[in-house]
Amino acid sequence: MGSPSSEAKGLVLCVLSMVAWSGLSLVARASDFNKDFDINWGDGRAKILDSGDVLTLSLDKDSGSGFQSKNQYLFGKINMQIKLVPGNSAGTVTSYYLKSEGTSWDEIDFEFLGNLSGDPYVMHTNVYTQGKGDREQQFYLWFDPTADFHTYSILWNPQTIIFSVDNTPIREFRNLGSNGVAFPKSQPMRLHSTLWNADDWATRGGLVKTDWRQAPFTASYRSFSAEACVWVSGSSSCGPMDQPGWFTAKMDADGQAKMKSVQREYMIYNYCTDTKRFPSGFAPECAIM
Repeated sequence: MGSPSSEAKGLVLCVLSMVAWSGLSLVARASDFNKDFDINWGDGRAKILDSGDVLTLSLDKDSGSGFQSKNQYLFGKINMQIKLVPGNSAGTVTSYYLKSEGTSWDEIDFEFLGNLSGDPYVMHTNVYTQGKGDREQQFYLWFDPTADFHTYSILWNPQTIIFSVDNTPIREFRNLGSNGVAFPKSQPMRLHSTLWNADDWATRGGLVKTDWRQAPFTASYRSFSAEACVWVSGSSSCGPMDQPGWFTAKMDADGQAKMKSVQREYMIYNYCTDTKRFPSGFAPECAIM
């Protein structure tokens, strides 16, 4: 897979699907899961409903399920509303992520680790560059993610990656290439989501196993939107003119304050403070971000 030309650093033509961000109100069409995604796993366990407005993934003892975007993107602002598996979801993982192809892949992850009824989900985030991750941050959510849909967003541009929940930033991973920090900037990615069993590690380190009497487990999706550069046959739909706000956006002071507040109150794991796991020292970005 080739690297994009310098022209891919601008934007002329974007794929637009119910775009709404930072004052933009560009609406091309309502999202349609039939048109935007392929179900690529699950043997009928993933279903597109309500004329393409809703998609559900399910997991039983035999298999999970998943879907992926028809388009590949090289930078974009991606939103999805998700309602997670309710009740006793221990052992299950609902993932929502961007990923490139190949053995030296780039990846931007949300993963939601299920738990016993009444205990909070763990929201797990990570960034991979050239197949290397180890950049985990984990959070408890400040609401019940199974009671209703909530919006999970990834802003990815040449300057930064910002993870947001209901328009509240929770994590930023900046492009610090000048400081020797690898950043995903040249490999186009598809959007993926899966629901699968991971009871060997997902809940309390694998101590709590999946209760298959609760199956099938179901997660629901709606209101996908993407303002993004589409990668087709080795080239980008983007050009050097008319860059929109998201392409050059950086987190402002208000966003930084909101993110730091969330991290103080709800972050439960940060790779930049795990001395046991990284006894020889932390990743270089930990001293800068």
